[in-house]
Amino acid sequence: MLPTRRQFVSATCGAAALGCTSLGWRTAFGAPAVLASPATRAEVPRFDLGIASGHPQTDSVVLWTRLTGDDLPDQVEVRWEVAHDEAFRRIAARGTETAQASWAHSVHAEPRGLQPGRWYWYRFQALGDRSMAGRTRTAPSAVAATGAADPLRFAIASCQRYESGHYAAWRDVAEQSLDLVMFLGDYIYESASRPGGPRHHDGGVARTLADYRARYATYKRDAHLQAAHASAPWLMVWDDHEVENDYAGLQSQHLDADFTTRRAAAYQAYWEHLPFPKAARPRLGVRGATMPITGRLDWGTLARIHLLDNRQYRDPQACPRAGRGGSNTVALQDCPALHDPRRSLLGAEQERWLASGWDLRRPWNLVAQQTLMARHAWSDPSAAAGVGATYWTDGWDGYAASRNRLLGTVAARQAPGVVVLGGDVHAHVVADLKADFDRPDAPTVATEFCGSSIASSGLPQDRIDASRPFNPHIHWSRSDQRGCMLFTLDAKQLQAALRVVDDVNDPASAVRTATSFMVDAQKPGAVAT
Repeated sequence: MLPTRRQFVSATCGAAALGCTSLGWRTAFGAPAVLASPATRAEVPRFDLGIASGHPQTDSVVLWTRLTGDDLPDQVEVRWEVAHDEAFRRIAARGTETAQASWAHSVHAEPRGLQPGRWYWYRFQALGDRSMAGRTRTAPSAVAATGAADPLRFAIASCQRYESGHYAAWRDVAEQSLDLVMFLGDYIYESASRPGGPRHHDGGVARTLADYRARYATYKRDAHLQAAHASAPWLMVWDDHEVENDYAGLQSQHLDADFTTRRAAAYQAYWEHLPFPKAARPRLGVRGATMPITGRLDWGTLARIHLLDNRQYRDPQACPRAGRGGSNTVALQDCPALHDPRRSLLGAEQERWLASGWDLRRPWNLVAQQTLMARHAWSDPSAAAGVGATYWTDGWDGYAASRNRLLGTVAARQAPGVVVLGGDVHAHVVADLKADFDRPDAPTVATEFCGSSIASSGLPQDRIDASRPFNPHIHWSRSDQRGCMLFTLDAKQLQAALRVVDDVNDPASAVRTATSFMVDAQKPGAVAT
């Protein structure tokens, strides 16, 4: 049976603990997931970074952990178990994985033969220590007698800069009994800690594999993040800060000559610390190390989820500042490259893959990607036939032809229920998407929900407010609030709750719904509720 959210949070963090330590997560095999007594704890903690699950299929799911401790041998056998119940009395699957030093002693187990559309509990054991128990589930089958069209409850989140704030938003996610969590980029930040924040991490700018591994370890020791990972399976895409701010393909913001090596290290650390399948492990190729994160997941008869990568295959940003790569904010009239139809945010191959894969039978197509897709002009786009408008070049506005192709295909194929999900901009944004933003009367073909950051700070709200008259298709835009978005999806409508943290400097902060929206499966566009 699925526990209540109070039971789950009490079991993992302790009923009275708001900032529980990782020592409170370990539990013995054969016992419920309750706080372990000091006598059952291993002398050296082996699961200090928590556990996670992800990429659920109808008969399998990826289970993740990474062993810790300075005395680890090169290879360690790690046992895992999947159970029908939280007491682990009815075992559904079990096995052993070999954690290797060359891959940071990470474990990516992929149990098979699970039943579609149901919940499971899982845990690990190695070197005399036992992990906490996590909760996960499989995707429903489109041909299942029951559950194929049950409502889907999920969250989107992004941008969790460690030193910018605490993770009360993750505590809120862990309490929601969700089916899925979609993380849409900037899991870590590669830069050094900024002074004056509510907390601090060691190390300067991450450049080497050891640097990236240490940064992930810092983030993953946060108890609220661990609770969110343990509460439901995750789907993940990256953005730029998992490697370097504003990188594009094999070009760094600072035009570093050795960027290929740095990117390879960052990609390896990303895979090592998140519940991706073994098939996604980075591999060497003509473009250096690559990691395939593009993919699809069908959720019963309800929705198809498209996972996109807008970093690895993109063309470099147009009109960068002199002597560097990366983003810029430029006037359309001063940057002819913004008109170039050959430029792509996704790359030609990924564009073709997406265009051919829209689901025309299920009521919903959810697009999990990294940034704001809706046009966001910073000055009046109607002035002088549009040449007076200014745009930020790192997002979809820097690749307008690529966006037009994507949304044009949605319109031409009449793809049902297209909802684009994003992050990156550190603001809650709700918008209508059009195949032609230059025509105010153009029909809405899709809906967008771009979630604010878990902790990273946003632009001044008065700048956002000043741009609102230039963007009438945007219904909501708040950059002064941290948090995530919660969704409930059924065959007829999507309901969205924009959750905000009262005080990002307080790990015990209250979290509330700032506003809510609805989307009808038969009519694209967001409606305030």
